[in-house]
Amino acid sequence: MPLRLAFVHRSLERIALISDVHGNLTALEAVLADIDARGIELIYNLGDYVGKGPRGREVVELCRQRCAVNLLGNWDDFLPDPARAYDNEAMAWWLAQLGPGQAEWLRGLPFCHDFRISGRWVRLFHASATSVHHRVRFDHDEQQFLEMFANTPATGSQVTPAVVGYGDTHDPFYEVGPGGRTLFNTGSVGNSMDDPTPVYAIVEGVPDSPDPAPFSVQFVRVPCDQEAEIAVAARLGMPELDGYISELRHGIYRGKMHDPAAPTYHRR
Repeated sequence: MPLRLAFVHRSLERIALISDVHGNLTALEAVLADIDARGIELIYNLGDYVGKGPRGREVVELCRQRCAVNLLGNWDDFLPDPARAYDNEAMAWWLAQLGPGQAEWLRGLPFCHDFRISGRWVRLFHASATSVHHRVRFDHDEQQFLEMFANTPATGSQVTPAVVGYGDTHDPFYEVGPGGRTLFNTGSVGNSMDDPTPVYAIVEGVPDSPDPAPFSVQFVRVPCDQEAEIAVAARLGMPELDGYISELRHGIYRGKMHDPAAPTYHRR
């Protein structure tokens, strides 16, 4: 009874987590409309605003307006990097699409965000606890699972998270592992794989509460007019259009069309 009374008079809060929009403004607008329809006011973005899709500039503008937290993704780091050695027609096109000051804004984004909800510390980042360029897929082993909860030079050591949410792989999942630790992936708004329908996550609980309380993670699929975004990409002359069409229509990753030895940033 005392435990129940600890949270019965406190309101639950919902936070929408979006990730990997990748320049797909049509999908982002559809997801934001769904978030608004649910009355959710807090939106956190786990990175990869740009690349792969045609409207990175517009996506960055909208996310800067709507998202209370914006985190660094791998594309946000390497695409605007003035020291980036690798280049091709597609990279040059996506970089040129950015507006004034957006490259600097993207590279200056924080690595992670910690917050407490329903007695749990939650940590969000783009790909892993060590780097936005180190990928951890759904079929990881136990050691990889545990490393996602570690404090590293990249995350800092202020708290020890019981829940970790991330993006990057475009594959949504939810897993409870050793010690009751919870790991989940938000999936991708603009470039979802397997099921190409845009997906985002909702975290619900009692905000800032040190005491145990109801807690949940929900995944939401939001249909949108992907053909409209494909038409924009074609009209603008975006490179790698065939791969983009394959991903948006069928959820078939364009990396399968590349040499396996290609640079890792071709891989989502």
